Amino acid sequence: MHDTSHPTGQETTGAITDADPAASRLLVTLSARSIAAVDETITTAEFRVLVVLDTRGPLCAAALAYYLALRLPTATRMVERLVQAGLLSREPTKTSRRGASIELTTRGRGVVGEVTDHRRREIGAVVEHLPGGHRSWPALALDACTENGDDPGVLASAEVYWV
Repeated sequence: MHDTSHPTGQETTGAITDADPAASRLLVTLSARSIAAVDETITTAEFRVLVVLDTRGPLCAAALAYYLALRLPTATRMVERLVQAGLLSREPTKTSRRGASIELTTRGRGVVGEVTDHRRREIGAVVEHLPGGHRSWPALALDACTENGDDPGVLASAEVYWV
């Protein structure tokens, strides 16, 4: 006779992977809604550029592309659009005439902060609807997933914001 009161690791993994699509949609929706509430012209992918620079500090285009897991031309186009929007600055480096240091402007830093604050409020509102004893579970699960993930942008710092 199999005891179903304590699910096996395989059963638990199955329940989590079955719940993943809905949870992923919810997190993406909350993230997109938070970005749009602050600046509806910024895409989720562009916001991720801002987050990586906020977390890592100034980077060259190649390093930024690495942390975003993008091809260099794609990252360069995104940077150009964000420079034009006044969210990033690009300055020549002292070591190379061809190289440039890309960093957040004051406005870009403000956008990251506002979006993050908005998203925290949105997630907080969802968590408030959980039964009291279950409210810590999402944080524990997300922390464990983050620690075991392989996204270079996530593993680079504990202060990374989910996008």
